[in-house]
Amino acid sequence: MSTSAPAVAPAVALSARSRSPLRTAAALGAGGLLLTGCGGGVTPAAGSSDDLHARLPKEVRSAGTLKIGSYLNYPPVDFRDSNASPAGIDPELAKAIGGLLGVKTEFVDMPFEKLIPAVQDKRIDLAMSAVIDTKQRQLGAADDGRRADPGVDFVDYFGSGTVMVVKAGNPLNLSGLDGLCGRAVAVQRGTVQDELAARQVPACQRSGKSLQIHRFDDDDQALAEVASGAAAADLNDYPVAQYNTTQPGRAGTFQLANTNYLQAGPYGITVAKDNTALRDVLAKALDNLIHNGEYDKILAKWNVRRGAVSSAVVNGGL
Repeated sequence: MSTSAPAVAPAVALSARSRSPLRTAAALGAGGLLLTGCGGGVTPAAGSSDDLHARLPKEVRSAGTLKIGSYLNYPPVDFRDSNASPAGIDPELAKAIGGLLGVKTEFVDMPFEKLIPAVQDKRIDLAMSAVIDTKQRQLGAADDGRRADPGVDFVDYFGSGTVMVVKAGNPLNLSGLDGLCGRAVAVQRGTVQDELAARQVPACQRSGKSLQIHRFDDDDQALAEVASGAAAADLNDYPVAQYNTTQPGRAGTFQLANTNYLQAGPYGITVAKDNTALRDVLAKALDNLIHNGEYDKILAKWNVRRGAVSSAVVNGGL
């Protein structure tokens, strides 16, 4: 999916509830138990909610809550509803995953570019905020290839991509990045769209036409640039771009230049590199959510089934 921004807002609590596919239909049981042969003891069925809960890191089990970082200003993926409660695709998926794991979910609103550092510093357990899984983020690499931070792991849960939002009618007849040369483009700071625009700058220079990048803390500011004509286009994730071109008050103001992805990349649940236990149990819970149908219901509600994945993948970004 943005740098200087207000301090982290107070956490907002939500009520609760792998990579490898489920092994058997029995593993889908909400809490089925298998009897062991040792002294009549009972162990949870593999893949059941009890089993997944037992696999959570001890500190998460003790807290009974997953603390999730998110920038809640990115509808329909992450935002606040009329009651100021977290809403959207990510909060609903997180709540469903928390239900399978037997823990509550608590969202912490923070600037987008602060999410990965907060995961690495263990101030939050994970991030869900339309964070695109890239090899650069996995490795913690800077633009020049040198290592800048410890990196993070991802559990990929949604297929997305960058598209171009322009004024309704597409008056400049834009369709690709080369059309931005000699113009200005608006992006949210710290996103893959910011990186994509930066990589286009040398290409535009070679053509003799410079590209100006206008960076903002949130997408509403970027869209305002397009509406005013100060920027030719806004680069954004597909679900958000679709929302911004179809919702009341915005339909007729903006449109997609086309529906082709300028760059594809999956959204990933973001976890610390050394927290493989949490990473793996989140992947198994996501697989359960996909197989029991709740995943599809959530995506259908937000009209984003185009991005559905068939199974959880760890670090699948390029």
